[in-house]
Amino acid sequence: MTSSWTDERMDDLKHQVDEMGHRLDQGFASQRQEMNARFDRMEVKFEARFERITNDFDQRFERITNDLDQRFEKLVDGFDQRFQKVDERFEKVDERFERIDERFERIEDRFQRVDERFQKVDEQFHRTQEMVIGLHASITRLSVAFAVAGIGLATTQAGLILTQL
Repeated sequence: MTSSWTDERMDDLKHQVDEMGHRLDQGFASQRQEMNARFDRMEVKFEARFERITNDFDQRFERITNDLDQRFEKLVDGFDQRFQKVDERFEKVDERFERIDERFERIEDRFQRVDERFQKVDEQFHRTQEMVIGLHASITRLSVAFAVAGIGLATTQAGLILTQL
């Protein structure tokens, strides 16, 4: 049985190929939106964690400074009465400052580790984004290859039909 390829059938085939391309584009757009939404959710979580860390640091720092302020006021109030003991108290305050310095160094180390973690996360985001872009390009090339193959097949079929007529 020989069927002939009319302009109407060719138009229908072209319409089907165009529709397939449109559906692929919609699928890619949907995937892109989903990935963007996931990245946005992750970014919000990381920002919340960083905010909690900075708030904890601010609260600790304020407690330490308030404590130091109170101790210093006690020293000033009793200065006249305790003049002979001032050197001993300054030595104690100096030791406290050394401990506070050690605490600040530990806090700096913690922030440095947090920064390193954020850098690792940023690198992972970049690698993921590159993979998504590469995947998109591969799928696009594949869909174009299928479209070209379909058109080639249709053209070959049309040529065979026309040669048999």
